[in-house]
Amino acid sequence: MSYSPQTVKPGMIADGGADMAGRGQGMRWLAMPLLLALAGCSTDVGPSPAELEAQWNAQNVAPQNYKQDLLAFLRTYLNDPSHVRDAGVSQPELKKAGPGNRYVACVRYNARMTTGKYGGPKEGAAVYVSGKLDRFVDGKQELQFYCKGVAYGPFPELERLTR
Repeated sequence: MSYSPQTVKPGMIADGGADMAGRGQGMRWLAMPLLLALAGCSTDVGPSPAELEAQWNAQNVAPQNYKQDLLAFLRTYLNDPSHVRDAGVSQPELKKAGPGNRYVACVRYNARMTTGKYGGPKEGAAVYVSGKLDRFVDGKQELQFYCKGVAYGPFPELERLTR
């Protein structure tokens, strides 16, 4: 709608134009959530490093059935789980893993290859979270960190394992 000089009333100019006032209000309300969203990005609301470590360490429950967990895993991990020789396992110990500590049990064994010959001694480390096997590590660098100097005890259950 266009206004001609005859239709403009004296009060409309003095109050800033009544029909234009509504448009300014809408822009103000649109800008306010945008400013609040940007303000939220500038603050750190995440957990502190100490809180993260506390959450991580809260999952440290000593594994009660660590040998059974290892046997169940190794049955599927080894190509031929029968006739394993020289099996040994360490007691689970707290070791530095990630931002905190985890229970780790080291295992040593000599398993048969698919050819029927023994491949030589191997080691692995079982990492436990909340008392359950979480992952199995067999890389040299990780094993040196987790298993260096641990005391292995006999693990006859692994030597008697079948398919």
